[in-house]
Amino acid sequence: MKSICFYFQVHQPFRYRRYRFFDIGNDHYYYDDYANESILRKVADRCYLPANKLMLELLKKHKGQFKIAYSISGIALEQFELYAPEVLKSFQDLAATGYVEFLAETYTHSLVSLKNRDLFTRQVEDHAKAIEKYFGQKPNVFRNTELIYSDEIGDWISGMGYKAMLTEGAKHILGWKSPNFLYVNAVNPRLKVLMRNFKLSDDIAFRFCNQAWNEYPLTPEKFVRWLGAVENEEIFNIFLDYETFGEHQPKECGIFEFMAKLPEVVFKNSKLTFATPSEIADKFQPVSAVSVPHPISWADEERDLSAWLGNELQDEAFNKLYELANRMKAVTDPALIKDWNYLQASDHFYYMCTKFFSDGEVHKYFNPYETPYEAFINYMNVLSDFQLRLDTVVPETKVAKEIAVLHKMLEEKETKLKKYELELKTLQTKQRSVKSADKPKPKTTRTAKSKE
Repeated sequence: MKSICFYFQVHQPFRYRRYRFFDIGNDHYYYDDYANESILRKVADRCYLPANKLMLELLKKHKGQFKIAYSISGIALEQFELYAPEVLKSFQDLAATGYVEFLAETYTHSLVSLKNRDLFTRQVEDHAKAIEKYFGQKPNVFRNTELIYSDEIGDWISGMGYKAMLTEGAKHILGWKSPNFLYVNAVNPRLKVLMRNFKLSDDIAFRFCNQAWNEYPLTPEKFVRWLGAVENEEIFNIFLDYETFGEHQPKECGIFEFMAKLPEVVFKNSKLTFATPSEIADKFQPVSAVSVPHPISWADEERDLSAWLGNELQDEAFNKLYELANRMKAVTDPALIKDWNYLQASDHFYYMCTKFFSDGEVHKYFNPYETPYEAFINYMNVLSDFQLRLDTVVPETKVAKEIAVLHKMLEEKETKLKKYELELKTLQTKQRSVKSADKPKPKTTRTAKSKE
């Protein structure tokens, strides 16, 4: 029996304010709180809350027949707690049905799997703990940031105890093969690999509201007919950004109505079932290994890393960031650790992308900066200030150590000066009180009238 696997990505970065050169060393707060809160509230109202309400209704209505999966980045969970706790509660309500699977990923939605294995492992472990804390599930399927995957990364994930991993069914990887089967990692066959059907997924995610599309409008009946017409294949992996519902595809286009009706049409007109990634990995037999010697992703037409690491700006920022990784191991300051985590979000490198052709409009839609060069300058200013703070805690060079010692001496002197200033003010106040008490009172004179 064929199965449909619906998986949704949920992520929001902490966006930076315009951080100027003259802020470096003077102001250590980097975040645009207004933008972060207002954007999250907007997306919550348009997508997260109505979409979760719909999914909960479908899950309860179809009682175990309809199933879905999510991955929610750690920093998205933090934003829900800060700005929209009702969104977090609505995801917990979905988890409570027992028909929703939550996947593991990197905590900060980072590209660390391309740079540092130890740090990658720690981020995956931190995220798994967060999923268990919020949703009571211990993830056993992994989804890397933006579906980034390679044979090596898959081997690492298998070594961490995960049984399956999601990635893109890229044409240049599959060739004549179909994404509608279960595969295994070419290096470590214990890891099952689910390949995204990008055509079916993008029909919903990108083409749904496009009236110039020759298949417009897309109805549940038409979509199910397409699935039913595929013979001798087993799995339809529909992997989407969750913001497809209400944000990327507006409510007015009928995207919610499409999803609301789809399960009923599936059950009525086909023998298809719905399954979570874990169930796919357990239920189906792999047909072969899939070889991915170089990392792939689900981004842009190339399905490679060029969305984040495709130019000199991105490479420079990326390398400068992870040059600090070893020194961060010695840091215990929560503020530094928080800023380090947020610096790693892949979004910052995405904003620096200089593609102007096939995918330029998509990049522009997600970019809060006017140009990729402005994004680069802003990020490097933040990183420069962060590095100065790190130098005071974990100095790297002899000069940095000397500066750190001098900085510590200045801090100690400043603390002493403040202490002495406070003591001086206290003494001056006491002195004024004493003088006021000792001051002789004026003598009273009797008037001539009173003498009489």
